[in-house]
Amino acid sequence: MNRRLAFRSLMGFVSGSPLFSQQIQQTPIPDDVMGPINVHEFEEMAKRKLHKLAYDFIAGGVEDELTLRANRHAYEHWYPVPRILTDVSNVDTSTTLFGVEVPSPILVAPTGGKNLVVPNAETIVAKACANSKALFCTGSGAERAVEEAGGVNWWSNTIGQPGKEQAASYARRIEDRGAKAITVTVDNQYQSNRDRNNRNRFDYGYMGTGVPTAGENVRPRNPAKAAMWLPHTPGLTWNYVGWLRGACRIPVILKGVLHPEDAELAVQNGASGIIVSNHGGRQLDGVIATIDALPDVVDAVKGRVPVLMDGGIRRGSDILKALSLGAQAVLVGRAPLWGLGSYGQAGVERVLWMLGAELKLSMALAGKHSVASIDRKIIKRIG
Repeated sequence: MNRRLAFRSLMGFVSGSPLFSQQIQQTPIPDDVMGPINVHEFEEMAKRKLHKLAYDFIAGGVEDELTLRANRHAYEHWYPVPRILTDVSNVDTSTTLFGVEVPSPILVAPTGGKNLVVPNAETIVAKACANSKALFCTGSGAERAVEEAGGVNWWSNTIGQPGKEQAASYARRIEDRGAKAITVTVDNQYQSNRDRNNRNRFDYGYMGTGVPTAGENVRPRNPAKAAMWLPHTPGLTWNYVGWLRGACRIPVILKGVLHPEDAELAVQNGASGIIVSNHGGRQLDGVIATIDALPDVVDAVKGRVPVLMDGGIRRGSDILKALSLGAQAVLVGRAPLWGLGSYGQAGVERVLWMLGAELKLSMALAGKHSVASIDRKIIKRIG
């Protein structure tokens, strides 16, 4: 069965599944329609199906959304310079991360608010990652989701705990339950000022329960307010890395590094790896785009620990650019959620397959037969 027919069949199956909440009514794909052919079209479809509160929460950035747009537009300044007459009959997208071989350098990032899309969303995404053999980074407290999915390679993400004992307890629990690594989101000290949520009177309590259905009486728990002062982990310091490292044997990776001096400090303080990230343009508005921050961080690290990256990735060619600039792998956050909002588990799997297929083709056309062969010689910044 070719890819087009397989996708029609897959979508037809999902259209009858019970995975979707009442806000997402499924419609079978007509025989003469292929369905979304790229991540942008998945977003358009998800926007039509999702409640406005849910779509704005996922799609939106902070304040004027300068960084949100910069994450996308920055890719337009980086241009591949392909090599020719190299044998690309076979292209291998596999790589090794912290001693674990994965078939693709595309990981699923930790994202809040999945239940705004569908109920039990963490488990659904975990199942999609298991079927796609993609590494899944999930939020702390979601261990049951990966256990229900079964067979998924996963990392646990945290924004931190207030003290050494709580941090050590978390690290031991996560290691015992099978996580392959811990990622620490280090740029979430306070709730950011997100105009879309403020305008929509978004209630942060919905993140666990989902958006109420029409007529459902739900008591507000934590309504969004303009410039609200809501602490998350303002007291987190470099000591936290040592607390985790002293309590477990799995890698501890810092997510949210943009400054090369912080990259150096991360290595000095025992971090196992770094994720160059600006929280998808959702924390401090106007900060540097991740693809632009990546080269300086890579240079500062000097190969001592792996460097990964997230932010604005919508195409396989975006991933090629990140790998060319020194990222060992990338994390995608919004793209899988657009698949989830369009067709549930099958949509997530389709988005992951699509990005992987685009990356493989981009590598071939750039004259690179493996992830390990990609280097900065095939990328140039213009403008």
